[in-house]
Amino acid sequence: MSEDSYFAHPSAYVDAPCTIGAGTKIWHFCHVMTGAVIGRGCVLGQNVMVASGVRVGDNVKIQNNVSLYTGVEIEDDVFCGPSCVFTNVINPRSQIVRHSQYQRTLVRRGATIGANATIVCGATIGRYAFIGAGAVVRGDVPDYALMLGVPAVQKGWMSRHGHRLTATEPSATMHCPESGWRYREMTPGVLSCLDWPEDTALPEFEAD
Repeated sequence: MSEDSYFAHPSAYVDAPCTIGAGTKIWHFCHVMTGAVIGRGCVLGQNVMVASGVRVGDNVKIQNNVSLYTGVEIEDDVFCGPSCVFTNVINPRSQIVRHSQYQRTLVRRGATIGANATIVCGATIGRYAFIGAGAVVRGDVPDYALMLGVPAVQKGWMSRHGHRLTATEPSATMHCPESGWRYREMTPGVLSCLDWPEDTALPEFEAD
């Protein structure tokens, strides 16, 4: 970890050793704990906590008042909205130590988690999924799924550029109004982008 390669506001606490990528910005009152791994080009807004063992990919935006507890893993290009919540124990009790029972929560590339949404531990949020503000997610979420409500249910599909997709008939090709990229349910409940692989970044975010 080179302190010259990233920016940390004087009010932030960065506990060594940890790994922070070049170009990352860590703002007021943040706390990055020992053993955390944060990638390149990330932004941690005010009052963000990154616990030991947490892994954050490249180009991740974490807005104000978000805590990433041990067991959380964030892939590249994820957006975590203000005050969204992650957990790591399914049945916490103050009197019972359950450190050995932390559950993994994985947020895949490009997903968006809206403001004040809650992700109950043990879930995998699919690539480019979109969790609406205030939603409570209690299980796995498919790639590109739009999830709304309490508890969250799928209400459709979102494009990689963040637009709701509509189909005129089942298995019809859908088009993103911004990019023009095509999407289709190749099998029921599984959406694929026909113009760019799911496991690669958008062209404008590709590394040099």
